[in-house]
Amino acid sequence: MAKRTSERFEDYLPAMAEKLGGDGLMEELCNGFRLLMDQEREVITFESLKTSAGLLGLGGLRDDELMGMMREGDMDGDGALNQMEFCVLMFRLSPELMDESWRCLDEALAADHFTH
Repeated sequence: MAKRTSERFEDYLPAMAEKLGGDGLMEELCNGFRLLMDQEREVITFESLKTSAGLLGLGGLRDDELMGMMREGDMDGDGALNQMEFCVLMFRLSPELMDESWRCLDEALAADHFTH
């Protein structure tokens, strides 16, 4: 079933990053987080994700697929995604953006930008 999902998935993050720049992309990710979050708890819960999944074009995903996304992003194990976890997950789900991030890091390391 995962194959069905990946065939429909279109990664727009690289295009958004190019058009909006880094700050603009982060602002849009934060807007997306607010759209999906449980308004009372101010985190994305399974229930809030399931309710809002259609807004992201994920309405066809099964509960176990949505739960898998939640588990993948839940770095602190609290069963919900805070804003930082959501943003990190969005980057991780974008192979092209991750590749570009690694290239930038490699360039920075090669240029010795991290020395005192």
